Amino acid sequence: MDLFTGVLPFLHVAEERSFRKAAARLGVTTAAVSKAVRRLEEDLGARLLERTSRQVALTPEGHEFLERAREAVAQVRAARETVAQAQRAPKGPLTVALPYILAQVMMPRLARLQARYPQLTLHVRLDDRYSRMVDEHIDVAIRVGALEDSSLVARRLLHTRWVTLASPAHLARHGTPARPSELSRHPCLKFVDPKGLARDWVFRREPGGPPEVMRLRHVMDVNHGPALLDLAAAGAGMCQVLDFMLDERARDGRLVEVLADHSAEGPPVHALCIPGRQSVPRVQALLQLLSEDLRPGGRASREPSSGR
Repeated sequence: MDLFTGVLPFLHVAEERSFRKAAARLGVTTAAVSKAVRRLEEDLGARLLERTSRQVALTPEGHEFLERAREAVAQVRAARETVAQAQRAPKGPLTVALPYILAQVMMPRLARLQARYPQLTLHVRLDDRYSRMVDEHIDVAIRVGALEDSSLVARRLLHTRWVTLASPAHLARHGTPARPSELSRHPCLKFVDPKGLARDWVFRREPGGPPEVMRLRHVMDVNHGPALLDLAAAGAGMCQVLDFMLDERARDGRLVEVLADHSAEGPPVHALCIPGRQSVPRVQALLQLLSEDLRPGGRASREPSSGR
């Protein structure tokens, strides 16, 4: 006889004091429950239940068997859950694609993910172009800006804003602008996007309406965000970056935000994955960590940095 044959039917009958209610919990017929319990009693050579037309009661042997059986079933259920959880635990390769501009924000969080789940092997691909997720076997792509491929599952991670920065030395030489229109007398630095275009600066209009794009003359441009901040901190000119790029130089005063009242909303940041992949444990673990850590709809909580 199978070790557990009749045990669950007996437990349910003992708890419900009813064969009918036990059958309903198990999704079988009352006759099937009655037969299973009777076979259990025959195998044990002891009567576990006293049956009358009105009630079901436990015999002394039934009471003793019930306590031991409950403990055994609880341990089996715990063992099953432990094994099931282990199978659901994030493990194996996880390939993440992200633009260079997000490296400083994402790397500490990816390191935390791997520390939390040591069986994960992370493959990080830094590239400013849009990855072909299926062809390149990308599990999750983090992208800045409007979404182009509506077939992908998207989860918004961040709202952003544009921040205009200058060094104290620059402001001492050129003054602090009170309005965007005053920027024409300031040397400006621009970021060169992946298409090779120097990005124009953006400001919020007053008293509302679409953002104002300013095509300022610039004295220098660079295609690397950290280098842009390096130049601004060195006093080469003013720059405009997204708020998640701010580092210790903004915190310790080497770079100062100006025109904060005119700061415009920046592009959103999304995590993208192929439909159906969001439920894979390793992908789910990354999305959950980012959603918690970056606060969906919020701004990134920056981590201490030792420089870029």
